[in-house]
Amino acid sequence: MSGVQKHFGDLHVLKDVDLTVGRGEVVVVIGPSGSGKSTLCRTINRLEGVDEGTITIDGDPLPAEGKALARLRADVGMVFQSFNLFAHKTVLENVTLGPLKVRGTKKADADRRAKELLDRVGVGHQAEKYPAQLSGGQQQRVAIARALAMDPKVMLFDEPTSALDPEMINEVLEVMTDLAKSGMTMVVVTHEMGFARRAADRVVFMADGELVEEADPETFFTSPTSPRAKDFLSKIFTH
Repeated sequence: MSGVQKHFGDLHVLKDVDLTVGRGEVVVVIGPSGSGKSTLCRTINRLEGVDEGTITIDGDPLPAEGKALARLRADVGMVFQSFNLFAHKTVLENVTLGPLKVRGTKKADADRRAKELLDRVGVGHQAEKYPAQLSGGQQQRVAIARALAMDPKVMLFDEPTSALDPEMINEVLEVMTDLAKSGMTMVVVTHEMGFARRAADRVVFMADGELVEEADPETFFTSPTSPRAKDFLSKIFTH
């Protein structure tokens, strides 16, 4: 991302954002609510357009629309706060839909791969159920499997645990930690500081639409340099 600017009306939500994520890198974006974290995440696969600046993935600029944009979205997996599963399709059908429709994968191959991924995220035994029959944590793990089924170049996570009950958060974070260890390129917007400490290669701190500070987790959490980051961390770690 280079010089990215984004407004919603009078609100300047992304201010001249420069961010480079290397292949296989796990970047965790943290900061107070309303700092532009989710918008940043959503511009990377063009769920939100930008007013100025450029975004490239693997050297290619983000397409504006049409088939090129669909191809890009196939390369950029996204896991949302609300799971966004298709309620009228089974878990297995949710995971195979993208490969069948977008990638043109044969059904037998798509089914086999989906079952592997559902096993990997710990919900293989739920393949024939519908989303409503699963807990929130299980649904979010299905959503992760669905994104992985497209063999994406990069995975975006937009506050993937914030809609979950506390006891379900860890089961999703465990899957994400395993994914991070496997070498997946990941951009994760989250309030889970333990995950940031454990899984991130780099922590990016945002406030008021700006990237205020970035560092490796150890450095960021033990000796932040900016007043905004110090203030943010002191509020989190005193409670």
